[in-house]
Amino acid sequence: MGKISYTRLKGSQNFRLRLLLATLSSTPIIINDIRAESTFPGLRPHEVSFLRLLEKVSDDCAVEVNETGTKLKYLPGIVMGGRHLVHDCGTSRSIGYFLEPLIVLCLFGKKPLTIRLQGITNDSKDPSVDTFRSTTLPLLKQFGIPSEGLELKIESRGVSPLGGGEVILSVPIVQDTLKAITWIDEGMVKRIRGTTFSTRVSVQFENTMLHAARGIFNHYLPDVHIYTDHKAGPQAGKSPGYGISLVAETTSGCYISADMAVSYGRGDDEDEPEDEKKDLSPPGDIGEKIASTLLGEIEQGGVVDSTHQGLLFLLCALCPQDVSKVRVGKLSPYGIEVLRNIRDFLGVKFVIKPDPSTETVILKCVGCGLKNLSRKAS
Repeated sequence: MGKISYTRLKGSQNFRLRLLLATLSSTPIIINDIRAESTFPGLRPHEVSFLRLLEKVSDDCAVEVNETGTKLKYLPGIVMGGRHLVHDCGTSRSIGYFLEPLIVLCLFGKKPLTIRLQGITNDSKDPSVDTFRSTTLPLLKQFGIPSEGLELKIESRGVSPLGGGEVILSVPIVQDTLKAITWIDEGMVKRIRGTTFSTRVSVQFENTMLHAARGIFNHYLPDVHIYTDHKAGPQAGKSPGYGISLVAETTSGCYISADMAVSYGRGDDEDEPEDEKKDLSPPGDIGEKIASTLLGEIEQGGVVDSTHQGLLFLLCALCPQDVSKVRVGKLSPYGIEVLRNIRDFLGVKFVIKPDPSTETVILKCVGCGLKNLSRKAS
């Protein structure tokens, strides 16, 4: 066997994205200087957990980490998928941190995936499991991914710091390639849907959030439905918390989302158990704030919200060697990082053209034509 040539990278930024692209493009990588200068150098618990997850869904993938955790050597394997898998995501990041790369990866697996993920379902850092269910999965369907076998079931909820949530994710495989898209018409918002949740607190918190959010939307359109999902007992996880996830659906089939969760979690670095309760925002404020956030996302324009830009660009880059054309609002910092990494790993460059009349941006690219070769390897 010939000598393996590794691509060398530095630093901890875009860790998931680099590993995802390395796996899809079968590029062995070495990452040096992972937080080498930090007080706590090396990989964080959620990054180690993500590596374990990659090992779970792949065959023949090799991961080597040095003693301090500041250097990682990763040799991608074949994505297998599989049924009845279980993974504990831990509590240093929520399940949303793991979902996006896992979904994209397993579309190109040998077998469909069904996996039970345990941990935090809703937090303020990553998109919530509700957003994945209402917005991310419909986005995948634009690229020809069958809706059969694509689902996310929320078994129990868990907020930080202790988690205790569980979801079951099912992902079908792409039979050959994705479908290139032209998606530049945002349409008009025709309805707003949402879900409030609460765990180990009074259900009244949800009603307050719901009425506050609805109070703002009622000025704009009549079709607003926000459902409540109050969990009790084992389904309520291990920590008290509450939150809301909203999605605006447009006449052209776009889904624009925003979500928010509040808990006595990792809000501050000082561990002051006596004072921790002061951190929680009142539910009425949360309802108003999330409604304003969603209106801001709609105002920016584009066929996806700022959270989903990176995923949209990634899927366009993985399409057949055909032109994909999409419209987004202002480019998010993460969206820009995704474009850079796509260029480095897949060799796909996007043509970016601002549209001054709408203050949006139109991006065009020719996909790299990634085929699902794992499927044929059987």
